[in-house]
Parts: sequence; structure tokens; C-alpha cells
Amino acid sequence: MNISDILISFVVPIYKVEKYLRKCIDSICHQTFTNIEIILVDDGSPDSCPEICDEYSLKDDRIKVIHKKNGGLVSARKAGLAIASGTYIACVDGDDWLDTDALQQLVNLGINTDIICFSAWEEYEDGCHGIKKTYYFRRTV
Repeated sequence: MNISDILISFVVPIYKVEKYLRKCIDSICHQTFTNIEIILVDDGSPDSCPEICDEYSLKDDRIKVIHKKNGGLVSARKAGLAIASGTYIACVDGDDWLDTDALQQLVNLGINTDIICFSAWEEYEDGCHGIKKTYYFRRTV
């Protein structure tokens, strides 16, 4: 597989994260690896998240938005996966953000692999602490 053949689908479940959502979406949109689609899944969020999702979809044609009744994290991820068309899937929570070159680094590592696992740090006002969770970058075909 050539790097030019790779499309990454980001699935972002969203519920009550309006404080962090713009930073999350911006961090995905501004990746150095740009062959991406971004699927924002509004899981019935009662705050301004649905409007933020729609606003971004009007500005960037790589963004698709699903508005659905609240069903929880797994339900939201499944809804996003159902329309994802990428070679790889990347799940990012709506209150997370990525370094600008994070995706390029993963693509460089994963051209001929099925899955890559990586961890993230929790960030607080007084600095970073420990490992937050493990993320998976998974081939779909």
C-alpha cells in the first residue's frame, strides 16, 4: 500500500464537550497528513455541540456530521463507523486533541500494519499527568 492510497476516517463521539470541542476539531483539521475524513457524531448533546459540529461541516468538506438521539459512547462510535470510508479508523473523543504531526507519524509507522496502539497524557492547568487511555489506529480492509 502506498501512502497516497491511505484515507483516515476520524470518528469523534460528542456529548457535553462544548468547552473542548473546537480545539479537538481544529487539531484534527490541521494535521500535516491531510487525506482524512472527519465524522462528528453528536450523541444528542444538550449544549452547543450540535451547532459547533454544523458550523465546522460548512467550513470543511472533509467533515460529516451525524445528529442522533443519545445512546452512549459505543452507540455513537458505531454510528460513525457505519459511514466511515477510510482505509484506517481513528477514534478521538470530543474533549481530546492531537499534535499537528500525530497522524503523519502514525501513517509512517502503519502503512503495512493492521493496528497501532498508542497512549495519551492527561493535561491539567498545572501540567501533564500519567497516561490517560490507549488509542487504536486500525485498518478497515
